[in-house]
Amino acid sequence: MNKSFLVAFLATILTYTILNAEPSAFGAGDLETSKPYGLTSSEKVILQNKKNLKKVVVKSNNQANEVDSLRERIDGLQTIIEGLSRKSQENKFKLKSLDKKNSDELINVNEYEKRLSEVSQKNAQDIQKIQKTVSEISIVLNKIDTNYVSKDKFNVLVNDFNKFKELVAKELRSKSTSKKSKLDKLSNAEIEEQAKKLYDKKYYTKSMQYYTHLIDKNYRPARSHYMVGEMKYYRKNYSDAIAYFKKSAALYSKASYMPLLMLHTAISMQKTGDNKNAKSFFKGIISKYPNSEHALTAKSKLSKMK
Repeated sequence: MNKSFLVAFLATILTYTILNAEPSAFGAGDLETSKPYGLTSSEKVILQNKKNLKKVVVKSNNQANEVDSLRERIDGLQTIIEGLSRKSQENKFKLKSLDKKNSDELINVNEYEKRLSEVSQKNAQDIQKIQKTVSEISIVLNKIDTNYVSKDKFNVLVNDFNKFKELVAKELRSKSTSKKSKLDKLSNAEIEEQAKKLYDKKYYTKSMQYYTHLIDKNYRPARSHYMVGEMKYYRKNYSDAIAYFKKSAALYSKASYMPLLMLHTAISMQKTGDNKNAKSFFKGIISKYPNSEHALTAKSKLSKMK
């Protein structure tokens, strides 16, 4: 599945979900905007790949233009050389056709022909040297045109693919080879309990380390992503907060904390300037959870938006 098809497919799903007030509908993560925000780790790699590929295409086009320009210059030089060669031959033929009426004239003509022959030979040698140089330049240009650009582009693609492959593998499996830490001595339930206590005390840095560890272990990943998103939100790191909220909603859209997740997502979108999707989320909260306190907050926020 190519990237353009994947983006189009996801965009279709997201649009449909927003219209039905589903919490997994996030306007963030749109890679086609000039300033994408709220990206997951996978989307960040995809975005970087797009930028790298754009640079390769620009570089390739520039090199192609340079090659075309040099080839035009070589063609012009070749034309000049061929013209000189023809002119030399014409002079020799004209000289031989002269009517030699007397010996003095013949001597003069022979002497002139001798000198002309020497000049002609010298020109022929110079022409051969120029032709050899042109041939060598053409070979170099062909190598640049067919090998260098393609190889450069290929290396970039391979590098990007390997990065993305490693990222996908990391997200699809537990980190069995991760560095040992003191958390490895605790059960996942104990880690979550301590992470929540740290969160309640607003020790967000430490709490995020614990929840991130649980994400790596794939232990209650939906809630762990949500909790990290909440801490990002309270630290006003709204773009990252949206990314974690989006991942949480994608993993489990029926969680009890979903109304608050949607509300904080909408506010985060509003803070980042994405008013269109913020309005959609506020409306979604009102529609899906009409009797909740979050719906009241959403109505208040929505009424103040232009």
